Amino acid sequence: MFGYYILIGAIALVSWLVSNQLKKKFAHYSKVQLRNGMSGAEIAQKMLADNGIYDVEVISTPGKLTDHYNPKNKTVNLSEAVYNQRNAAAAAVAAHECGHAVQHAKAYSWLQLRSQLVPVVSVTSGMSQWLVIGGLVLGAAAGLGLGYWVAVAGLGMMGAATLFSFITLPVEYDASNRALAWLKNKNMVTPEEYKGSEDALKWAARTYLVAAIGALASLLYWALQIFGGRD
Repeated sequence: MFGYYILIGAIALVSWLVSNQLKKKFAHYSKVQLRNGMSGAEIAQKMLADNGIYDVEVISTPGKLTDHYNPKNKTVNLSEAVYNQRNAAAAAVAAHECGHAVQHAKAYSWLQLRSQLVPVVSVTSGMSQWLVIGGLVLGAAAGLGLGYWVAVAGLGMMGAATLFSFITLPVEYDASNRALAWLKNKNMVTPEEYKGSEDALKWAARTYLVAAIGALASLLYWALQIFGGRD
């Protein structure tokens, strides 16, 4: 268990560093005002229209970095700052979330696969680690038997969550690529503003990368604990 705590601590540290850098980047690019004077909401509405999407609503949502696209009710949810502000960071986030709406409209395969996994992961992710630990404890106390299979079941659930994390990567990177291509091709931003938007989205993507690597590392650790303990 001590090794697990070291692993989790290292992952948490890297995650904190990336998240902290992301916040700094967005704070910096929030000061780069758009010459076109458009707000994040206006950027989003125009990108949707340019892609022939008219059944998606752009709405404001409370909080910071709470921006997301909801495929169930077809809404682009922008945090209050992004919705109202007129800077490179807001343009990047708004366009990125619309990138997901474009993926949805075009039936992007990775997004469809991730959506199919959401119900499974939402149910199993919270209990997977407890099943693994409980199974190992039970196995140690009473031999392999039931404890072993409980731990394996938990590991399978953990594997689904890890798979979800890795499927998220192409979804997020593709949404950013769509956003940046649109911002550039439609001359929505100046070269300086484009660089800021690109840099901000790169750091946002790295948070998903760290999460995926962390999930894989945790999965491998527990797999070794389960299968490595067998004779």
